[in-house]
Order: sequence, then C-alpha cells, then structure tokens
Amino acid sequence: MRDAGFSDQQILDMQLAIEEAITNSITHGYHGSPGTITVHGEAGPDLLTVEITDYAPAFDPLTMPNPDVTSSLEERRTGGLGIYLIRRVTDTVAYRYEQGKNILTLTKRK
Repeated sequence: MRDAGFSDQQILDMQLAIEEAITNSITHGYHGSPGTITVHGEAGPDLLTVEITDYAPAFDPLTMPNPDVTSSLEERRTGGLGIYLIRRVTDTVAYRYEQGKNILTLTKRK
C-alpha cells in the first residue's frame, strides 16, 4: 500500500480490518481449531482490494447488526465490534459463499 501511495492512516485501517476478519474466522468460523485462511491483495493506482477466504461453515458477517456504541462501556458486552470496525475503516465490504468457501472482500480507496 505504501508503494501504491496510500497514507499511513489508510494502511493502519486496512491492517485493522484484515486482522479483525482473520480473528473472526479463527474464533467464530473455526472455533479455535486448525483451519485454512488465505489472504490475497491487489493494489492499483487508486484502490486496494483484499480477499480473505476460509473453509469454515458458511456465515455472512454482513448480516450482523451494528452494535450499540452509544451506551457506556460498563453497559456493553465484551467483543462484538469486529464487523463494525471493518465496515467503518474500509470503503466497501462484500461477502459471498462459493465452492465451500467464505470469501470476504474489502476495498480501500485513496
């Protein structure tokens, strides 16, 4: 991303989004058991696209509602912010399930 001219903040945003997506695959998809996750990225002049693929049971994370971020920390449950953060720091998020694979596509524009 740096070589393609993305800002430090944009790089940090995508690192966060990718880390959250992988953590969700491990924790919720594979339930901490061994499994395969692949990450493929392509940077163009104005757009980065990252596909994160796993072979866990089908699950569309985009069906999850946004958490209530207006309540106090004491009132909130632990966790549940991963998909929300991914949506906030990327430009688009898309999900598809094909040939036994969950495929999450994240994009970031300059």
